[in-house]
Amino acid sequence: MPDYIYLLENRLSTDQQSAMRYLREVAREAGVLLFLAGDAVRDLTSGHAVRDIEVVVQGNALKLRKPLEKLGARIWGEDPESRSLYLCFPGTIRVDLVSAHRREYPKPGKAVYHPASIQDDLRRRDFTVNAMAISLNEGSFGLLMDPLNGAADIETRTLRLVSNYGFLDQPALLIRATRYRARLGWDLDPRTQQRYDNALEEGVIEHLAPIERSRELEQIGHEDEGLKVLRALEADGWMKVLFPAWTAAKADEDKLRALHDLTVELLMQGVHPDMSAAQMQLLTAKLAPKDLNALKKLMLRPGFVDEWNSLDAIASAFAKLLLAKGNQTPSVSYKLFKTHDPEAVLWLGFTTKDAAVKQRYEHFLRTWPEARQRIPHALMQEMRITPELPAYADLIEQVFLELIDGRLNTPEEARAFLEPHSPPAPPPPVTIKRSRARRGAEAKIKERSFEDDEEESEEAEEDLDDIGAEDEEIDIGISAEENEGETGDEEEAEEEEVPARAASGKRGKAKAEPAPKPAKVAAQKQAPERAASQPRQAAKQTAEARKPAAPPRPAHEPAAKKAAAKPSSKPASKVSAKALRSAAKPQPRKVSRPAAKPAPAQKKHAAKPVKAAKPQKKAAKKPVAKPIKKHR
Repeated sequence: MPDYIYLLENRLSTDQQSAMRYLREVAREAGVLLFLAGDAVRDLTSGHAVRDIEVVVQGNALKLRKPLEKLGARIWGEDPESRSLYLCFPGTIRVDLVSAHRREYPKPGKAVYHPASIQDDLRRRDFTVNAMAISLNEGSFGLLMDPLNGAADIETRTLRLVSNYGFLDQPALLIRATRYRARLGWDLDPRTQQRYDNALEEGVIEHLAPIERSRELEQIGHEDEGLKVLRALEADGWMKVLFPAWTAAKADEDKLRALHDLTVELLMQGVHPDMSAAQMQLLTAKLAPKDLNALKKLMLRPGFVDEWNSLDAIASAFAKLLLAKGNQTPSVSYKLFKTHDPEAVLWLGFTTKDAAVKQRYEHFLRTWPEARQRIPHALMQEMRITPELPAYADLIEQVFLELIDGRLNTPEEARAFLEPHSPPAPPPPVTIKRSRARRGAEAKIKERSFEDDEEESEEAEEDLDDIGAEDEEIDIGISAEENEGETGDEEEAEEEEVPARAASGKRGKAKAEPAPKPAKVAAQKQAPERAASQPRQAAKQTAEARKPAAPPRPAHEPAAKKAAAKPSSKPASKVSAKALRSAAKPQPRKVSRPAAKPAPAQKKHAAKPVKAAKPQKKAAKKPVAKPIKKHR
């Protein structure tokens, strides 16, 4: 689904957008709802140029006449029955301001109007592609209403009746169907085509309403290709119903082609004329004056007829203005072409025979546009004059006017002209540079902090080693295989050395233990409970491994096998962690001398549960490895 806000803001011309703003302002002050409907919504959706604008007011549109006239809108006509206004805004923007209504047809072609909502108004229309509306109100601007799925028919390029009785109630739809097929190139859907043929056979066109005849006659002049539509209506026989004297033969085909070519050239230069009046003048060029006057009386909008009749007058006024002495400068003449009435510019360029006027048109359409190629875009970029500047478009137009006047021919002149419009240069980027001394100081600070972190980590490790040194007991980790080759004397010597090592380790601990630090206290609090259980399990396993082996028994005795398989029921040997760490370190010779103390002292020392003398002796008697090895 298209974005209708974008389409309203970009597909409508500048004058059409201004007309929409005026209407929205008046409707907001009057407190009524406003909707864009009909042909405009269809053309926006399908991509065609928007020429016919119909705006529906959910209320009485006739009450908005005076406010709209104050804003510059001209009243081209009025329909009291449907409470509609036919407006013309500056730029020759035609707008039909219609009150939302529904219709009843007691007789074919005889409509009775009733006020209604926008939804009912859409359901009474001719074809589904025209039964769509876009909200122009605050809070719902751009919202599409499509109760009959007209968007799907636009996709398939199909014309489908809203009502099954559309051709019978409103015979003008027969003529409108032919006109749409000629303009859009769309076809009727099968059912609509069948109803079209049936209505044609029944002759319902005889009940054509006068207002519908006037609308269809005038609409021929508003078509982009009026002659093409005129021929299609004549081929289907509808011109005999509308106006028999008007046929395609009464049109000046060559001049119509030249008029279209001139219109395209003006559009390329930014002039947007409405060629409806000029085209109608050429479509009826060969019509008899009596018939021409009768045709003008049948037009729907009297204001359109006034514009049609005033073509020669407005063209003559523009010629005088263009040839005035004060307007001979190319820049002034160019501004006149751009700001004057586009319809006058079109008709004068098409009908003039004055050589001076023709030369001005030649300059405007072909010579002066070449000066745009000499606009110094590179120099403007160098001077920081870019399209992002708010007044960039106006500045480009000023440079163009200077060029067509013969100025700014050298780079120096162009630079001098553009200098006041050049924005100041941006400040240089700020870079913060640090001195070498400061970088060295930061390196030293980082180095000191790294060394402090290392010292703290070492202290934390030592503190963790000291935690539970006296109370916790760990496994020594010596297996029975390591004791396999030791003699009894070596075992006794080892038993004597252990108390001395434990005692020396205890003295070293008492001497080297520093005062607790905050980091140490925190490390002690964060130590998990499993740190205490692991040393106990390790000590138990080590004690079992260090049990002394039993005296060897003969290989035939089953007791040896039983003793080897049955674990000892005595408690495992345990030693303090601090003592084991001291024992693992190499000890001087004098430390091992106290091992020759008498046996009572050893027994006394081993009686303490913390010391390791008695557990070491029990560990030496564990019969694990030797009997099994002999049995093998």
